[in-house]
Amino acid sequence: MSIDTLPLDSNGHIITSEDDSTVTVYRFGEFGDLAPHFSGTYSTCVQCGETPKLTVTGDTVRAQGPCPYPEGITTTVTLEAPSGKLIVRDHLGSAYTCDTDAFASYNSARGQAQVIEAMAAIGCAYGPVGNSCPGLYRTGADAYVIASPRYDEDDSPSLPEEDCLASIVTDLWAYSIADLEDFKRRGGDLDSLGWSTTIVDVPPGTYRFTHHTGELGFDHDSDDTVVFAHIERIAAPSTAD
Repeated sequence: MSIDTLPLDSNGHIITSEDDSTVTVYRFGEFGDLAPHFSGTYSTCVQCGETPKLTVTGDTVRAQGPCPYPEGITTTVTLEAPSGKLIVRDHLGSAYTCDTDAFASYNSARGQAQVIEAMAAIGCAYGPVGNSCPGLYRTGADAYVIASPRYDEDDSPSLPEEDCLASIVTDLWAYSIADLEDFKRRGGDLDSLGWSTTIVDVPPGTYRFTHHTGELGFDHDSDDTVVFAHIERIAAPSTAD
């Protein structure tokens, strides 16, 4: 057996840490002619959730087949809020759940985007944010962000506290937002959710959520304000003739 540490040509996949783009190659057999074994890589690509096949070409390990999401994924969904009241917390599982069996790994940008889209399809704006406890902040007329502010040496936040409409306790590492009346129609029990639930009044209409954590280079630990999602009202409620 021989052991070599070789550089990785990832073909756009992210299967190693930023600090180490090498792979350890174990060659077996008297002449190293048996199929090699690789270590030092993630089990799946951080972006696409697939496990690329690795081969050794010369003195380089190469991933076969390009990653379809080399720049990551920005996920955009819409939420109807005809009541003008949004229920905001980390999890609304009593009313909104989705089957993830056919999705990519949730540890990948693609898998998370699939969950975001599936939840939006049933009326819940959902997005992973880690254990960040962000807030829903108003940034302008019909414009909002889900973000974690940073604090200066005087403990002053980078986002005005008076613009914070809801604080999200992320026991389940996500935000979930839905129209309050839709939540109730789907069997959601507001009284059972406890103190970490906020009802926010907004102009009724259609809201677009642009979620950023799947983007290449998104930094959860930035020294600046971390914006997980931008939200804007893009249409007023439709009116009957």
